[in-house]
Amino acid sequence: MEDKHCLAPWTHTYLSPQSERRLCCASREPAQNFKQYIDAGEGSGTYQPTTLAEHWNSDHMRSVRRRMMVGETLPECEVCNHKLLNTSVYRDYFNNMFGHMREQLLRETDMEGYHNGSPVSYDYRITNVCSFTCRMCGPMLSSAWEAEERHHNPVFETNNPWAVGENRKAIRKFQKEVAVEELWSAIRERRIKEIYWVGGEPLDWPEHWAMMSYMVEHDIAKDVYVRYNTNLSKIEHDGIHLYKLLPHFRDWQICASLDGIGDIGEYIRTGLIYPEWLTRYMLGTAITKHPRQMRIDLTLTLPGMIGLHGIAKLANSLNQQLLVKVTFAFSPEIVMSPMCLPRALLDQLIDDHMKDDDVVAQRELTDVLQNMLRRPTFQEQWPDDFVYGLWKGKARILELESRRKGSYTMADILKHRPEIKEWWDGI
Repeated sequence: MEDKHCLAPWTHTYLSPQSERRLCCASREPAQNFKQYIDAGEGSGTYQPTTLAEHWNSDHMRSVRRRMMVGETLPECEVCNHKLLNTSVYRDYFNNMFGHMREQLLRETDMEGYHNGSPVSYDYRITNVCSFTCRMCGPMLSSAWEAEERHHNPVFETNNPWAVGENRKAIRKFQKEVAVEELWSAIRERRIKEIYWVGGEPLDWPEHWAMMSYMVEHDIAKDVYVRYNTNLSKIEHDGIHLYKLLPHFRDWQICASLDGIGDIGEYIRTGLIYPEWLTRYMLGTAITKHPRQMRIDLTLTLPGMIGLHGIAKLANSLNQQLLVKVTFAFSPEIVMSPMCLPRALLDQLIDDHMKDDDVVAQRELTDVLQNMLRRPTFQEQWPDDFVYGLWKGKARILELESRRKGSYTMADILKHRPEIKEWWDGI
């Protein structure tokens, strides 16, 4: 049986911008307070955050470790178990990063799952601050999305209790007074071995710049691995330059989000200015010591699939392998996902890409494309709901296009594949 043991519950701690704690950003667990897009169940709707000390050996965390130690396959880990996001699963990352600590970590854990230790890897999303409104994102992960929804949606707070005034104030207070201090403590006490900076947009956070500078100034950086998922809309803050900080760290990786080049990329990621992104990215490649330090992070979307050749060609010109995942979809309304296509159209599109030398040169991309051939489409996964879901999802796309008043639309993109455009027009 495939190994389902993951070291994340012994090494890693995750906190969302709404201060929801999870095993990691890809785990599917019931919400604690407010349901997020990937959560397996609704939350209480009442804001009751927990500290790291309360969470680390909570009933849930002890149960996770206990079940893993006896070889159970955890439903919380279905994204990795079934490769729902990508073929290079997050479990492998943690096991490779911290495999040398496995025996020590298990010695520190009793049979009830109590771990007599502390996390060494932090993914703390202190705020949803972000100036982009990427079309497969949403207000929980982007303040620009939140502002847009508040302006256009009169029942926004009704449908998003985390955004109600008192909850919003309480979340900000907790993040500032508890979460930020937990992260500072791990840094100052030199317990931290890895930080994953992701958002929101981490390069928009003053805390990020203060912490990174502190680790450099106090000779902590040499023992810390830092990685980013960023839209790369900025690389400097108050005279501090990211590319001046990074060489001081044990190692680093920037996963720079880009889902298409030119107009398609700017359509998907509203806020992206592609030529400026490319300039900042190229400045990063100039300081790399190995090709894994600067990576293009590609989320496969329906419009991105149309322009796939361009981004594959860009990666090949830089002698880089793309990081690839598929847009999350747990309902048939998410028409930004390529899995919304009918099977015949999806298979033909993938088959055509597999004849493209630039696409084939990208190993992870071809693995993900081939995996999509085996995954159920929306019609296959939700046979009773997919028609209404597609209609509702398309209506949402058209609403966003009307709000943002761009000159480039989904219909314009799909014109490059007339058979897909015909399908889209028929929804």
